[in-house]
Formats: sequence, C-alpha cells, structure tokens
Amino acid sequence: MSDSETESAASPASAPEGVGGTPARPAEVQEIAAGYAFSGPALDLGALLWDGQCLPDVQIRIPLPVLNRHGLVAGATGTGKTKTLQLVAEQLSAQGVPVFLADIKGDVSGVSAPGEAGAKVQERARDVRQEWTATGFPAEFYALGGMGHGIPVRATVTSFGPVLLSKVLQLNQTQEQSLGLIFHYADQKGLELVDLKDLRAVVTFLTSDEGKQELKGIGGLSSATAGVILRSLTTFEAQGMSPFFGEPEFDTSELLRTASDGRGTVSVLELPEVQDKPQLFSTFLMWLLADLFHDLPEVGDVDKPKLVFFFDEAHLLFNDASKAFLDSITQTVRLIRSKGVGVFFVTQTPKDVPADVLGQLGNRVQHALRAFTPDDQKALKATVKTFPNSAYDLEEVLTGLGTGEAVITVLSEKGAPTPVAATRLRAPESLMGPVDPAALDQAVKASSLYARYAEAVDRESAYEKLTAREQADQALAAQEAARTAEKAPPRQSRQAKGDGSVVEQVVGSGIFKSLARSVGTQIGREITRSIFGTARRR
Repeated sequence: MSDSETESAASPASAPEGVGGTPARPAEVQEIAAGYAFSGPALDLGALLWDGQCLPDVQIRIPLPVLNRHGLVAGATGTGKTKTLQLVAEQLSAQGVPVFLADIKGDVSGVSAPGEAGAKVQERARDVRQEWTATGFPAEFYALGGMGHGIPVRATVTSFGPVLLSKVLQLNQTQEQSLGLIFHYADQKGLELVDLKDLRAVVTFLTSDEGKQELKGIGGLSSATAGVILRSLTTFEAQGMSPFFGEPEFDTSELLRTASDGRGTVSVLELPEVQDKPQLFSTFLMWLLADLFHDLPEVGDVDKPKLVFFFDEAHLLFNDASKAFLDSITQTVRLIRSKGVGVFFVTQTPKDVPADVLGQLGNRVQHALRAFTPDDQKALKATVKTFPNSAYDLEEVLTGLGTGEAVITVLSEKGAPTPVAATRLRAPESLMGPVDPAALDQAVKASSLYARYAEAVDRESAYEKLTAREQADQALAAQEAARTAEKAPPRQSRQAKGDGSVVEQVVGSGIFKSLARSVGTQIGREITRSIFGTARRR
C-alpha cells in the first residue's frame, strides 16, 4: 500500500469536506440537528454544545404544541434553573400562552421589566446567535394570603379539602380519614368551612354530646383524634398561617389571562415571605393545579397550551407523602394534559420526583449536577439512566456543564423523544433579578384584580351558624328553667293571652330564624369533590 493510500485509509470517515471546503459535521451532530429541525412554532432554547464548542447554527428548540406533555427542569443550586424558567416563560408569553411561576427566592419579578444589555448578556447572545432585545412581559404578582408583595391568594378550607389540608397539618392516615369525615359532615349540613375558625368550630361541635349523636350513622370521631387535629390547627395558626384561608377565594381562571396585545400573562406567585414554610407553599401550588383540573373542560391536543405551570421546589410536595396522595398527584398530572395545561416540575435531581410522575414528563432540561459525595455520585448515575441513549458521556457532561448550560431532550412534533443535546441556553430578554419593591407595589395596586381580592371578607359560615345554634339552645334552656321555677298558668289561659309555648317562642325568635335560613337552605347539598377532595362553589 502506498503512503497516499495509507494516509487515505487512516482518515476518519466522518470528516469529508463539506460545502465551501469546511469539514462536514460529525454524523452525531447531523442527527441532533435533524432531530430539532421542527417545521411548526417552537421555543428557541439555545445552541448545541459539541466537543467543547458551541455550534450556533444548530439551534435546540421545543415545539409549542408538546408543552402540555409536561416537563422537568433539574440541576444543582446555582446552575441557572431560575433563568431557564424565565427564558421559557418569556417565549411562551410572546406566543400568547399564559404562564404561572412560583418565585421562591424573589428574583423572578424582573420578567415584567426590560433586561440590561451587559457584557455577559452580549457575549452569550453572540455565542448562541440570539438577536437579543431588552423586553418586559405582561405580569401579575400574587402573594399567599397577602403576605408580601402581591395580590392576595386565598382558599377557603372547604375548597382546599381534607387531603391537602392533612398534608399541611402533617396528619397521619387515621387522622386524615377523620378529617375527611369532618368535611363530609360539614358538606352535608351546609356548614361552610371558610377559614380555620370554622373548621375548629365544627371539630369542637362534633366532640360534644350532641355532635357525637349526629355522627353515629356515618362513623365516630374519637376525642384523641379530634384533640390532635385541634392542636395541629393551633400550631398552624400560631405560625401565622390563618391569612391563607378565607375569602374572597382566588379564582384560578385568572391564571389563564392574556394581555391586550395578545401576549400571555406571566403570573408570578411571590413566596419569599413564606420560604421558611415549604410544605405550605408546595401544597398550595398543588391546590392551584387541582383547582384548575377541577374547572377546566377537556380540549385534547391543542396547537398551543392554555397554560404552562412551573412547580418549583417540587421535592417538597413529595416528601413524606402518603401513597394515596402520590396517586392523586400522578392522576392529576396524567389527566390535566388533556385540558391544555402543561406542568413543569423544578427540582435538583430527577430522583426527587416519583417514577410514576417522572414517566409522564416528556420534556427535560437538566442543568449541571455535582458529584462531591457518594450520594451525589449515586444521584448522578440514576439521572443518567433516565435519559435516552446518547452520543455523549453524560456522567462527564453533566458534571462539566457551566452556568446557563443544560442537557436537553424534548418531544418532537410527532411525540417521539429528540436526541439528547448539550446546550448553551439563550439569555432572558427581561431583567435577570428582582424589580424595585416600590415599582412592584405600584404594579400590584394598579392591577384590575387588586380591588377584587385585596380586602379579606368574613361572612356568615360554620362558626357563626354553630354559634347561633348554641345561643338558641342556651335560650331554650334558660326559658325552660324559668318555666320550671315559676308556677306557669294553665296552657289554655296563656294561649288565650296570645303567648306561645316556650318552644314556639324560641322557634319564633330572630336568632333561630337566622339559623334556619342559613343552615336549612343547604342541608343535604353535599359538595362534589375532585381527585384531591378539593371543591369549588362559585
């Protein structure tokens, strides 16, 4: 064999000359590029990373119609997950899709303001061939119970339901079942559980002699279990949780709004004031999702989602969750897709999400992982196994990614997984940080929703009805005692004078009539509850 023949045989098959004499792309790069060459509307995530180089002509994208197939954004702290959420939220808004974001750290509010064209942003834009323009997006700001900057988001205890409330109160299975019985009784008797004092009043009543008699037909409530529930409520209230329950109750259809220019509204739930109460806000996020599921009609596959919901700190929802609770989450996530809602869980590693839920997440953005400890290394290996086969050494890639870089695989327009692609992500066009608190307060008060939800309302509900019932009983007992103490005239003579009997007097009293109107009109109208036991009365 000649020297020229030997040299020719040693040349790699993947390096023939391309157009213009430049080396052709490796076959793996060509396969990845073809996998992301979508014909329909899509979100631009960034440019391909291959062999240490950024290839701006290979754009990594996600088709708009598959965003209701759910997803996962994962990665270690400080790897850029929040900026990824901001990037995706911006592009969804621009496509007319409403977005919900939970702002745990208080730095997502900047989505409403134009970004700043610093040197790092300009460098990133050049790397990924992005035409970066400083842009703010239409946003509404909410706060749980009005704690913090935002329109207050409240739920009634009735609509929140026993399953989610048991999770918040950290009740065991037996106590959760007892709480379900309490809700069942309140539903049947028209005792509306608006706030926590309503629930406390019903529990106290059902442990009284009269209440125990009413529960005989549907099961009893032990004093010990009632005591645990009441103590849990006391602790909960002592932690300042009361404002989250009450009226006016937030209508989750507000999350589906679009702005006058057709862009989707980005709903930002500000959570810095309650970040030390993780179980509360994660359960509240589940209530929002369950309430949407309860109300929205079936639409099947659509050209674009009706809402994309980002569920931050998702591991908090699954920690110490019962099997029944996990089953309810799984069912909700599986079925809400057909109602046009996409759910992205945001957490540190895929192992934070149960396998049954993880299996339903078709779109993946995995930021860098650390492997400093044996547990870290185990989590890294488990994460690699959740990806399709790839041309990358994923263990090496995932530990070597920089901030704002991620490994991505999504569903194609045909619903098949795309090739795994290491990606340098685009820079958000809105402000990457919080807006000024004064500007945030001004935006909140200027919202058309502020007047509707700002002031709490305490209307007649279970507490007032049971108090009126107790007062009526006391009035009846007092009059009976008075009748016994004095020598009453013959019944006929009293009737002749136009006086009624003691029972007739009590029944005719204003307080009794008020109780009859408020309770009697609703007895037997039991609330229909959904998967999580949530309910909505509009």
